[in-house]
Amino acid sequence: MMSAWFGLLLLWLVGALANDNLRVAFEWREMDFKYETADQRWAAIEKGDFKPANVIPFGLEVYKHRLFVTLPRWRAGVPASLAYLDLNDTSTKMPALKPYPSWEAHNLAEAEPELISPFRVRADRCGRLWVLDLRISGVLEKTKMYGAPQLLVYDLHNDDLLRRHTLPAGQFKQGSFLANLAIEDGDCENTYAYAGDLGSPGLVVYSWKDQESWRVQHHYFHPDPMAGNFSVSGIEFQWDDGLYGLALSKPLETGFSTLYFHPLCSTMEFSVSTSVLRNKTLATSPDIYRDFKVLGSRGPNTQAGAEFLDQETGVLFYALPNLNEVACWRTSQNFTHSAQSRIFRNNDSMIFPSDVKVDQEKRLWVLSNQLPVFIYDELYAGSINFRIHTASVKEAIENTACESRTSPLPDIINKLGDILNTNVILKSTSAASPMSVSALLMATLGLLMSFRLF
Repeated sequence: MMSAWFGLLLLWLVGALANDNLRVAFEWREMDFKYETADQRWAAIEKGDFKPANVIPFGLEVYKHRLFVTLPRWRAGVPASLAYLDLNDTSTKMPALKPYPSWEAHNLAEAEPELISPFRVRADRCGRLWVLDLRISGVLEKTKMYGAPQLLVYDLHNDDLLRRHTLPAGQFKQGSFLANLAIEDGDCENTYAYAGDLGSPGLVVYSWKDQESWRVQHHYFHPDPMAGNFSVSGIEFQWDDGLYGLALSKPLETGFSTLYFHPLCSTMEFSVSTSVLRNKTLATSPDIYRDFKVLGSRGPNTQAGAEFLDQETGVLFYALPNLNEVACWRTSQNFTHSAQSRIFRNNDSMIFPSDVKVDQEKRLWVLSNQLPVFIYDELYAGSINFRIHTASVKEAIENTACESRTSPLPDIINKLGDILNTNVILKSTSAASPMSVSALLMATLGLLMSFRLF
């Protein structure tokens, strides 16, 4: 009887680790676009300008009523590499996308196309949309380079292009692949952009005020050779990607933020103050090595992808592609396993979480896209392949270690230990009936349920 009760207790504890409050807001079998007419759409398909099977969403951003999606040109047939949907239109969960800022901006027949292949976008608090464009098409086919990577900044009030910054020679190298972006926008006139290079590991820093950029090098940007094995949806592969996840804290009293980061092929998390990165002379010198901090390891098989920090709660959300999972860590606590929790895991709807964002209304958004299947196998057009999940930040972290009201784990363990010690006394006392033991175990379950454990 006792072993059965303890078995049930352990099963409850395992179940308590789950939260999974995210819901599917949008989903697609294949991505589609809003052409002016149906004839134009079919003409694009017939000419090969639009090949639905070759279009895959990668990054997302939300600003007011628009949800932006990047659609990199991995293969030919991507008519627009940045598009959006209207959140006010709730008529379908499979909406066709509108090219941003226009169809013309994606015309590869132009001598200098405006947009080629952006991987990440970020809307700042100043009403600007920052777009990191790799300017390479056909990454998985016939690769074509249109020039150096660039940052484009649009005015979200009228969608005008405010600025284009092309990386100077020396800031992108052989094998460079800039695929992540973070924006420090505490001061709209003194904003900084941080672009991560996973191919030739490094960090590019751009100053809006000075209109210049510089490249930062550090060993922590490099992949861990022991963390390159991945297994997603039955596909096993090896990657050697460096700097990938980037997330910024809210400004500290000094006016600077903390940049949290990790390579994709790593189970470690690191940090550095932007006071180091924003000082061009210091940031490009070899004297910054000890200014970077090792926070700790997430554990085995926890290579992390995109990450984003909700500055109001201080919670860092990050994707775990090997686990089909999104997890969290409250940055006010030490980077320990007990301070981290699973937010959502699903082996069907969360295959390869590709991007994570929190919008101005404190909603968490997660895009999953089955990228390894797209690269190494083939997506089946008859099933749902791409999904965007959402929940409020409050709902997402409820009953997890990231919730602000979470009881410290040691306190729970101590109180549980007191009850179990009492149980030992009861077992040694002949007056202890089975009913009292059952009541004791029920009280234990009640105590655990009164705490917000994971």
